[in-house]
Amino acid sequence: MIRVLLVDDQALIRGGFRALLEIEDDIEVVAEAANGEEGVALALEHRPDVALVDIQMPVMDGIEATRLIAADERLSDVHVVILTNYGLDEYVFNALRAGACGFMVKDTEPADLLQGVRVAARGDALLSPTITRRLIGEYVARRPEPAPEGIEVLTNREREVTALVARGLSNDEIAAHMVISPATAKTHVSRAMNKLHARDRAQLVVFAYESGLVTPRRGLEGR
Repeated sequence: MIRVLLVDDQALIRGGFRALLEIEDDIEVVAEAANGEEGVALALEHRPDVALVDIQMPVMDGIEATRLIAADERLSDVHVVILTNYGLDEYVFNALRAGACGFMVKDTEPADLLQGVRVAARGDALLSPTITRRLIGEYVARRPEPAPEGIEVLTNREREVTALVARGLSNDEIAAHMVISPATAKTHVSRAMNKLHARDRAQLVVFAYESGLVTPRRGLEGR
């Protein structure tokens, strides 16, 4: 059973998501919160598998709530998915940097929402669609901030794997591309995440773009 926490200041939105999610046999909504502060408290109380978190809320916004959840070792198994009305913008990108595993727009198709919850529950990043990678790449390309430090700690193999993750490849696809076993690919991904202190694959993708390891053009090459 996938346990979900809903965090949104609009009761109508929460009610609609709850109705949709609880039709499914494998999904249960364990709690609802009207702001980020309540969301963090309920995450600690219920330890959900997935937290669907709105960006803009009173008292505490979704970015700060995501940061607090990601920083709490007790909540290491909670996967935050950001909900937004506008697609990828600066707020969403900052939430990904704070530790969210991905994002979905609120008017997404029901089937895509359900699939997104299941993907997040598995610990995978909701960053595979081409449009998402393109937008992230374009946003990072416009940022005036200097590239983050840390890429020098990666081996050449780990850099290659990180770049492939940023292109949206799964471990099996990385293995096929590099002609290695899936287990070896998974090990390289895990080591890169550990060295960069990345909570999940989503943060590895963000790092790849911010560091210049992958550019918008190269990141979408062949995709």
